[in-house]
Amino acid sequence: MVCADDFGMTPGIDAGMLQLAAMGRLSAVSCLALGPAFAADAPALAGIDADLGVHLNLTEAFDAAGRTAVMPLPALIARAYTGRLDGAWIDTQLARQFDAFERTLGRAPDYVDGHQHVHQLPGVLPRLLDFLRRRYGPQRPWLRHTAPGILDGIPLRDAAKAHLIGALGAAALRRAAHRDGWRTNRRMLGVYGLDGGVRRYAALLHHWLYHALDGDLIMCHPGLPSSGDRLAGQRAAEYSVLASPLIGEWMRFNGVRIARLSRR
Repeated sequence: MVCADDFGMTPGIDAGMLQLAAMGRLSAVSCLALGPAFAADAPALAGIDADLGVHLNLTEAFDAAGRTAVMPLPALIARAYTGRLDGAWIDTQLARQFDAFERTLGRAPDYVDGHQHVHQLPGVLPRLLDFLRRRYGPQRPWLRHTAPGILDGIPLRDAAKAHLIGALGAAALRRAAHRDGWRTNRRMLGVYGLDGGVRRYAALLHHWLYHALDGDLIMCHPGLPSSGDRLAGQRAAEYSVLASPLIGEWMRFNGVRIARLSRR
């Protein structure tokens, strides 16, 4: 799977993802259902061949009013690992975001993941799984598993970041999947420092495609240039690489086919 994060954050991000999906370069789009551009741009997702997911957000406010609904990532992690998260607060955010996704798209999500991977944190994951059981019964969405895939040849700082993300909750999610039958991707690739421009991203993507195994997921953050987006330059670099005609050759060379997990 190739999964693009942050749809709904800006019109430029959304336009870039829609173009890449039309090219067959994405198989999953993770949606910020309360993002400022989501309501306007989400109807265009109805025509693409990709899984659509809720990108659970507990850390990023898009305006002053939204600051009471989120907290900084370090504070969220600290509270999660010391058992101090407010369960009612989590439940409220889940309901608001899934309601917005379904209200706008008219259907349930194919999968769930987290902005900054918050879906896997202690205190969040159990409430998320309970929420999904109650809301969807046997038609449950799949979940993004963050354990890193093969990282041979990946720079140390990028590999360290991938291992850290996995250490913050991948084992608990994997246990829940095995115990209760949740579907997940096998492993996750695509983690790096979100910097370095086109040349660095192209080199990393070569590595990820070479090492990808059946069922792995490559996470990405592409987009066209947008105002008010601190990652706009690197998103544009990712878009440029993913849109390149060379991608087809790279996939053929590495024996890779992009697929939708919901159809496997």
